Amino acid sequence: MLENFIDFLSNGENLLFIIFSMLVIVGAVFLINLQRVVHMVIALATTFISLAGLYVMLDAEFLAFVQVLIYAGAMTILMIFGIMMTKHEKQNEEPKRALHNVLLLVGSIGFFIILYLAIQDAVFPIQEFTSNEENTKMIGIELFTWHVIPFELVSVLLTVAFIGAIIVAKREED
Repeated sequence: MLENFIDFLSNGENLLFIIFSMLVIVGAVFLINLQRVVHMVIALATTFISLAGLYVMLDAEFLAFVQVLIYAGAMTILMIFGIMMTKHEKQNEEPKRALHNVLLLVGSIGFFIILYLAIQDAVFPIQEFTSNEENTKMIGIELFTWHVIPFELVSVLLTVAFIGAIIVAKREED
């Protein structure tokens, strides 16, 4: 079993996959367990950027670009603005939960071991994968030929939401 794991890690792509997937999991766990909102935003950005790395490994460069641009960039900045515009008073810190943290660590390690053993015993059929070199071009062709009406409806919906946000902000200002 240890030899299989060492063989698995000898490939650079597998090692990169392990690093990105662990960053996604750790960022998600930190997002749930952290107390301060700013730290949560950093954990969320780490998760989004790691997901973009996984998309690059899957030859989905357009999806990775959108992941970084929309989620890691815009959503994180939006959350930071939300933090800056709301009042945050210092709250009393909760007592440390040492037993809870130890049980969480033991449960996470056990879950990882169970998943690792299940994946090692699984038999996946070998399929030939052909990556399209013009991935972004194919997305554009599909989007503007077969899916043009939903695309335009989403743009109208986003425009209406933007105008509504401006109206709500103006009312609060008055």
